[in-house]
Formats: sequence, C-alpha cells, structure tokens
Amino acid sequence: MYDICTIGHITLDKVVTAQSVKYMPGGTSFYFSKALRQFDLKYMLVTALAEEESHIVAGLRDEKIEVFSQNSPYTVYFENIYSANQDHREQNVLHKAAPFTVAQMPAIDAKIFHLGPLLSDDITVDLVKSLASKGIVSLDIQGYLRYVKDKKVLYKDWADKKEALAHVSILKANEFEMEVVTGTSDVREGAQYLAGLGVKEVIITLGSKGSLIFKDNHFFQIPAYRPSAVVDATGCGDTYMAGYLSKKVAGAGVQEAGEFGAAMATLKIQSSGPFSGDAEMVEEVLRYGECDREVIAQAIYL
Repeated sequence: MYDICTIGHITLDKVVTAQSVKYMPGGTSFYFSKALRQFDLKYMLVTALAEEESHIVAGLRDEKIEVFSQNSPYTVYFENIYSANQDHREQNVLHKAAPFTVAQMPAIDAKIFHLGPLLSDDITVDLVKSLASKGIVSLDIQGYLRYVKDKKVLYKDWADKKEALAHVSILKANEFEMEVVTGTSDVREGAQYLAGLGVKEVIITLGSKGSLIFKDNHFFQIPAYRPSAVVDATGCGDTYMAGYLSKKVAGAGVQEAGEFGAAMATLKIQSSGPFSGDAEMVEEVLRYGECDREVIAQAIYL
C-alpha cells in the first residue's frame, strides 16, 4: 500500500522568462514527485512518455523515486512563456502523449491517488471512478480545462465535471480555473458550487491572498509566505499540493496541511527547477517566514 500515487505525464518544458530560456522536464507528476523525494513516504509515480525520454525516468529512479512508466508515441512538449513578474503564463503544445486508461493502469493500491492531467483527454473519467473505489482521489483540475488549438493552450469548461467530480475528494484550482469551471468569480460561491458536486475538500489558490480551503461547510484561510526572491514559478502549484497531501496522509488537519503546502511553494519559487528541500526547511519557513501580501506572491499559485 502506497501513501500517495501520482498519475500524470512527464513533459518536455521550454521555460521562457525575462531572464532566460531553459529546457527541462516538467509536468505535475514530475514536480510533485521531485518535491517529495526527501520525505518519509511510500510513494509511486505512474507516467507515460516516449522511449527517447526514458532517461528522465531513469533519473527519477536514481533518486529512489518508484516509477511505473508506460510507452507513448510522443512525450508531451510544453512551451511556458512568463511575463516579467511571472504572474501570467502563455502556453503552447507541440506534442501530446497517450492517455491514461483503466486497462493500462498497473495494480496499485494507495491511500491517496493524485491526478495531474495536463490536457483535457489525459485521464479518462472511467479511470477516476476506478481509483475512487480504491482510495482518496485528489485532482489538480487545470488539465481538464485545457484544449489545444493551433498549438495554443486555451481554456473552457469541463464537459464531464459533474460525472467525474462526484468521485473526487480533494480538488485544487486557482482563481482563474475556478471561474472557468464554475462560472463565478466569487471564490466562496465557487468553492461551495464545487463542493455541491461531491468534492469534500476544495482548495482555491488566491495569489497574494494565499489560498482558501472549503471543507465540511467551513472555510480555512491559508496565508502566503514572502519569498526571498522570485526566480521560477513553474511547478509551484504542484509543490503546494505535494506539501498539502504529505501532511494530510500523515493525519494533519486542513489548516496545518495548507500552511505547510504554502511554505513549501515559497521555497520552490526561490530557485529554478523542482523543489529540492526537505520537511525541516519547510518548518523553518512556518516558524520565521512573513506572510506576503504583495502582488509578486501571485506567482506561487500558478
């Protein structure tokens, strides 16, 4: 029995910022997995990529991350272009990978299945239902709202949301994604709408205002913490969720888990690439970090 099993594609990422252009592996599954590599968890990643990129999986295994990798004709290829203050991201897609289905899933049992679709057809609804019969399903909704037109990533409402979200226990969305899927910009109203579809814990990330979590008809306000520098926002939302779920699986309550995730994301944004710290570093931010109310903190929750 695994504590957490993440399902999602590893991508090839081209990250363009005002300071540089970098090429690196990416995707929810990659950043989430790397963030937890120094944590005391029994963890498994299920991913799919082309044979040419098998060295990425080999690198994860060298870091003692357990990986099940299925073959795909292509690896997902994203181009992420950030504005000067990194609070906006433009995305292009050059290749898509094979979807995850019930038939292709290995026989894995986990307390929490965290789903990180990058595009709307990555993970079938049947697979969501199947996983919900085995454990808690956590979902980062962003991929289900994305579709590709002329290589550009565009957003629209998720057609299967009512069918699928009845089987999702924990849902993460940012303000923009919440508005796309609920039709409202009112955060509390949006969270309540998603809870009404069956989601037990709704996490809405709010930039400089931190994040808001709705569970059992109660709102939890999670602060943002001030980073020492803003270097690279890519993967910060995934790092937040890695921190949140690592605490949840250990028995923490919503407030404690949310603050841990927020502190972990703050550390991530201070350097390029995935989170490379450990739980002790996160606890130090929680003890001594300042709550940030500046616009620059919006990048933490992309």
